[in-house]
Amino acid sequence: MSGARHANLFLDMLAAERGASKNTLDAYRRDLEDYLAFLAEEGAQPDGASAATVRGFMASLEERGLKASSAARRLSAVRQFHKFLYVEGYASADPTAAVSAPKRARALPKVLSVDQVDNLLRVAHQMADHEDAPPAERLRAARMACLLELLYATGLRVSELVSLPRSAAKTRDRFLVVRGKGAKERLVPLTEAARAASRAYLTLLEARGRVDGPWLFPSDSESGHLTRQAFARDLKAAAAAAGLRTDKVSPHVLRHAFASHLLQNGADLRIVQELLGHSDISTTQIYTHVLDERLKSMVRDLHPLAAHGAQEEQEQS
Repeated sequence: MSGARHANLFLDMLAAERGASKNTLDAYRRDLEDYLAFLAEEGAQPDGASAATVRGFMASLEERGLKASSAARRLSAVRQFHKFLYVEGYASADPTAAVSAPKRARALPKVLSVDQVDNLLRVAHQMADHEDAPPAERLRAARMACLLELLYATGLRVSELVSLPRSAAKTRDRFLVVRGKGAKERLVPLTEAARAASRAYLTLLEARGRVDGPWLFPSDSESGHLTRQAFARDLKAAAAAAGLRTDKVSPHVLRHAFASHLLQNGADLRIVQELLGHSDISTTQIYTHVLDERLKSMVRDLHPLAAHGAQEEQEQS
């Protein structure tokens, strides 16, 4: 059986058994195509690859200048591929078991301050409330205000946000049921500001004759709804209008802001994990720097010895 056939069987398994999204499958496909091309150059097949072969592939990534994080992701795909071949009986061994992942530093997420998010929202609403603007322009501005309010209120992944159903703007509940990665459902909160922005946007949308269709953010794209790329592009424009550096603002940065600001205000890490839809709390732990700062300030402000030390310091000065 060819390597390409093995890869297709693996991708079919991801789709059928794990509910992998199209974007996830595309990422795995790209990684495996790169790996299979390396194997072809070496005259090897996946079912006969050795640990030395996999290490050679990792060395080739380093030679090409891939960052450790990218190489680690590539190895993760190769690991899962070989584990699948072994478990399903297509290979007699898993050669990746003895291969170590490249060491990488865990980068802290970019985060906007509360004031910066407030300013972004304020400018977005000002543009949406500009009644003298052309109808199409005002609808676009109202859409951005709605997107921003929903994203900051819920911390949704951008793919979850742009594919929200129209019913999300009509619900009387203070929460949404979202289907995330792996088709898992979770509850996310809705603020009154997000609900009001959704209703205002939907009113303008329907006034423009867009009364049919399942999507809250309809578009002429292949999917029928706003694309992630289009939202990211429009967000850059909104950030510029708010006087923010556009390279510091993206949909994912606002998701990080949602999580970080919750933790700063005392939310439990596991609650944030649930809201973000992380299956493993280790993913959520990139925000522990926020907790570290909060714990330091709590000890400084609340511990009796800390207060005593500060008083002594004042008396000596």
